[in-house]
Amino acid sequence: MLKPGATIGILGGGQLGRMLALAAARLGLQCHVYCPEPDSPAFDVVRRSTQADYDDETALEAFAAGVDVVTYEFENVPAHTAAFLSARKPVLPNPKVLATTQDRLTEKEFVNSLGIPTAPFVPVATAAELARAAESIGKPSILKTRRFGYDGKGQTKLMPDTDPASALKEVGDAPSILEGFVPFEREVSVIAARAADGRVVCYDVTENEHGDHILRRSTVPAAITPAVAAEAVRIAGRIATALDYVGVLAVELFVVGTPGGHRVLVNEIAPRVHNSGHWTLDGASISQFEQHIRAIAGWPLAEPVRHGRRVEMRNLIGREIEDFAQWLTVPGATVHLYGKGGWRHGRKMGHVTRIYED
Repeated sequence: MLKPGATIGILGGGQLGRMLALAAARLGLQCHVYCPEPDSPAFDVVRRSTQADYDDETALEAFAAGVDVVTYEFENVPAHTAAFLSARKPVLPNPKVLATTQDRLTEKEFVNSLGIPTAPFVPVATAAELARAAESIGKPSILKTRRFGYDGKGQTKLMPDTDPASALKEVGDAPSILEGFVPFEREVSVIAARAADGRVVCYDVTENEHGDHILRRSTVPAAITPAVAAEAVRIAGRIATALDYVGVLAVELFVVGTPGGHRVLVNEIAPRVHNSGHWTLDGASISQFEQHIRAIAGWPLAEPVRHGRRVEMRNLIGREIEDFAQWLTVPGATVHLYGKGGWRHGRKMGHVTRIYED
């Protein structure tokens, strides 16, 4: 169990790293952020930072020597970086989790091995394999790269007239999976925290709305039945336990209507704090960021209590940041700006949370 004054090392300097560092500071813990980008917004809120490549072993050695535990704000930490650091200091969540979640094929096979359903999927690497996969999966369907995809990057939709070779070229001819199209009623997510002693704590199920493959709005509680919510929470807890996870993770799910009721399918696992959990900063008694810091520090997890009848989080994306001031006088609204430089299309620049009391 870390004592106040200990130092947490964070790999990645984006807005998630920034909010993790702010949560740690409130608990009397220091943070050292390691990131290759010189303009990383997390650098602004920590006492120590290292700007170096993830394969710079000299810089990594010095970083490890100055921290008590290491965590990360994004799931695509290079495997060799995680291995190098874990030989020197505890890395949480365990880097073995990354081996499962960095590859969409491995991740889906893992979820299915737990008896948890996903959309149907087939691995593909060539145009011929894609054509055969499309015959079995059907169209429309979604072609996704196995690695390094987020916010809609590395994926494309297959329609009846789509040429397989052109589709593969669109995702860089990378090893991929073809995933069956799911006619879902809504997208939801569960933010779950797991401590080293195995205790799992979940937040209220969140309903998410996307535009251009980017999360636009999250609303809590989700408009689902108590039975569906309980199943979503059960699935998230089962995944966290099977991974022997320590920290916060998000499980993204589809809610699908069937003649017999509703089914819940896992879409993706994010082994980190997550955009759909930003509402917890102002809408809950403890944020996902503090919960993560508690878990990796060996501190007890808290049972979160939602504020208000409903909480909404809106991302400020691209040019929307120029209109942030309109939210400053809205009752129940809190503005969070990430301190990034110039805006660009699709870039998350901040978010607004709003609590509705009645």
